[in-house]
Amino acid sequence: MTEQVRRAEFHQSVEVHTIYRIPTEHRHGRVRDLFTVWFSTNMTLLTIVTGALGPKIFDLSLIWAIVAVIAGNLVGAVFMALHAAQGPVLGVPQMVQSRGQFGVWGAVPIIVLVVLMYIGFAASNCVVGGEALDDALPVLGRVPAVLLLAFISLVPCILGYGAIHACSKAVTWLSGIAVMYCLVVGFWHMPVTLLTELHGSVAGFCGMFSIAALWQIAYAPYVSDSSRYLPEDSLSVRNTFWASYGGTVLGTILPMVLGAFLVLQWPGESVVQSLGHLAGVWGAPVLVVLSLSIALANAMSVYCGALSSITIIQTFLPAWRAGLKSRVVLTCALLGLSLFFALGMADSFMKSYAAFLDILMAVMVPWTAINLYDYYVLRHGDYDVESFFRKDGGIYGYVNWAAVGSYVLGVLVEIPFLKNEFFTGFFVPYLHKVDVSWLVSLVVTSLFYAVVSRRSSVGDVSRPSSC
Repeated sequence: MTEQVRRAEFHQSVEVHTIYRIPTEHRHGRVRDLFTVWFSTNMTLLTIVTGALGPKIFDLSLIWAIVAVIAGNLVGAVFMALHAAQGPVLGVPQMVQSRGQFGVWGAVPIIVLVVLMYIGFAASNCVVGGEALDDALPVLGRVPAVLLLAFISLVPCILGYGAIHACSKAVTWLSGIAVMYCLVVGFWHMPVTLLTELHGSVAGFCGMFSIAALWQIAYAPYVSDSSRYLPEDSLSVRNTFWASYGGTVLGTILPMVLGAFLVLQWPGESVVQSLGHLAGVWGAPVLVVLSLSIALANAMSVYCGALSSITIIQTFLPAWRAGLKSRVVLTCALLGLSLFFALGMADSFMKSYAAFLDILMAVMVPWTAINLYDYYVLRHGDYDVESFFRKDGGIYGYVNWAAVGSYVLGVLVEIPFLKNEFFTGFFVPYLHKVDVSWLVSLVVTSLFYAVVSRRSSVGDVSRPSSC
């Protein structure tokens, strides 16, 4: 076997690219694989727990909880899929592409927030998945269960893009069958009263709608990381949108509906306990499958977190060319940090950090508005990718103050409408305690950026942004 052949086989099994544009000759894969990636990523216990919030927190009946879940996911996934469609065109990770809107230095604070979000998601998944795995296999113990889950997550993280796609196919079948089995058994034996009761409120419906929508919008900072290897053509771009949209919507609605059913059927019990009641003799296998499926979601978060971390470092060391070793080291560091929070702060961490994640997701909303307007309306996908990696930001400069100013405004307008464990905005009591901060930010940020960007050089890709 020649050295060239060995290198080709290694490249197929272990991803060697990091944040740089994927060459045309390395563009491979099928668009339909994105369906399984985003279907399987959402088929986790954390998604089921989120669906349970409709009846448990917002006091919705099963029917209204299902309607809110479906509507929220259908709306939020539009933003997610629009980001996914950018991958085949630009061939770089999503947060690298943000340099085209914010400038090479202007994008750094946002990327730092995104890395924190990745760590939070990974830590939360480790805690939830570890506890469920411990419940299904008590011989393991909680700490070994969390460590096992982290180790399983590490393997596809290190192997990269191809391994994550391969794992998603297996998880799609296993977790899909497990969730569908629970849904069929649950609705077959469901009391008729759960279908006839229609209690709830407008505030409760809006609350669950927002949670479902934000669940999808939270994928925006890294969804195109999984599509950047696809061929660059119009058919691929269009199909990328629909494959990502269909996979994430269906993969999220099914477990969220299951969560709403479980909390109404067995009120006062945890999701893990109610799943055990529902699945009967298959309770342990179902919990094992759904616990291990979290490893794939963790792999996605840590893998994309490593790419974002490389982007931050490369900003200050532009001559540095990150490769496989750098990605592996940063992957292990991020996963280790996630484990630190998951193991050392499990009891008090989950509630407080969940609120912190709400804040992080809220500050991602104005970024989403700016990115989508800039990409689809202002530039129509026409970017100078080489400028993303230049020390001075190339034609995009160090800082694009039009984007940064719009972003800051988008965060500020959220504050009066924000509601979480730490803070309640001034207007929240007048809105029946519904958090609509993300919706306000989307509208205000988009409109403001539309005005200021057209008055500045950012609308002309041939001229550098202000810095």
